[in-house]
Amino acid sequence: MVPMPSDTECVEQLRAASLRVTRPRVAVMQAVHAHPHADTETICAATRAELPDVSLQAIYDVLNALTTARLIRRIQPAGHLARYEARIDDNHHHVVCRKCGAIGDVDCAVGEAPCLTASNDHGFILDEAEVVYWGYCPDCAPTDHLPTPSASTARKTLSRKESHG
Repeated sequence: MVPMPSDTECVEQLRAASLRVTRPRVAVMQAVHAHPHADTETICAATRAELPDVSLQAIYDVLNALTTARLIRRIQPAGHLARYEARIDDNHHHVVCRKCGAIGDVDCAVGEAPCLTASNDHGFILDEAEVVYWGYCPDCAPTDHLPTPSASTARKTLSRKESHG
C-alpha cells in the first residue's frame, strides 16, 4: 500500500509534474491514496466529502490530468469500470475476481520492469507490461472446488485480518 501523502507532499508532486496546485487536485490525490482501486464514483464521493462544492466535471478533469501526469494510474480490467490507484512506477499487476470485481495488487511477475519479455516487440522499446490475473477471491470461490494452497493461505490471511480488524 502506498503511504498517504500530506497536503504538502501532494503540492510538491503537482509542482514537480508542472501542474497548477488547486484544492480539487489535492483532494482527488488524497482520495485516490485513501481508496486504492476505487472507481470514479468512489473518488467523487471522497473528494466531495472534503470539497462539497466541487463539480463532477472538475473531478473527472482532475483524474484525467493526474493520470496524464503519471501521478496516479488508471486501470480498467475488461468488462469493469475504470479504477484509480496511487501505486505507480513499479510495473505491478492486478488480480481481479470474476464474480465481485475485487482487485488486488500483484508485484512484478519476474525480474525487473517490464516484467515480461515479449516474443516479438515489433521494434517497440518496451517499458511496461500490464498483466491481469483473473479468478475468484476467497469470498467468491466456488465451494465445490478444493482450495489451492494459495487460495487456502488467502482465506486464512483474510480470516485473520477480519478477526483482528
